[in-house]
Amino acid sequence: MSDQADEHADITGGAVARVSGRAAVPGRVPLRAPANPVSRKAIVLWLLEQLFWSVVLIGGSFLLARWIDGDRWSWLPGWALDHIWWLPALTVVAVLPGAIAEPFWRYAVHRWELSGDVVYARSGWISREWAFVPVSRIQTVDKAQGWFERALGLATVEIRTASHAGSSTIKGLDYGVAAALASELARRAEELRDDAT
Repeated sequence: MSDQADEHADITGGAVARVSGRAAVPGRVPLRAPANPVSRKAIVLWLLEQLFWSVVLIGGSFLLARWIDGDRWSWLPGWALDHIWWLPALTVVAVLPGAIAEPFWRYAVHRWELSGDVVYARSGWISREWAFVPVSRIQTVDKAQGWFERALGLATVEIRTASHAGSSTIKGLDYGVAAALASELARRAEELRDDAT
């Protein structure tokens, strides 16, 4: 889950490219992980979210199996009707391992950094997203807390620019860190706007 040395970023446009086994391309710098990890409590947050949705899926498969068994759907093959109670068991086997592994994987990937006049964030778990948001383009900075986040003392910082593609979200921050980051981003964005006028 660590970043590979063959990942590079185009410093002029912010696009990500892969360069395997070659010397660094002029105008490109190695893409490093942002400096700050999210809170370790984010693992608990993501685990609670995954377990919630796992219970919904497993409960839904149980209800579906009960409905199919009670109505004996004629269009299903006989072997499927005779073994319909395998559906919830297969759902448990398919869903739970991913639900337990995903929070730890996400924690290893999710990082953020406020460096100079750029917010740099990395997120994801199966696929990864690197976001570079120039502070001068920030229009709004919001803090958000869902139920689980509030219970754990966490918050999400939502950074919005005029372009949806330029916006970013940093999840899993301690509430105090999120409040300080949002305040600092708002202050820097205001200063840069004042300097530009």
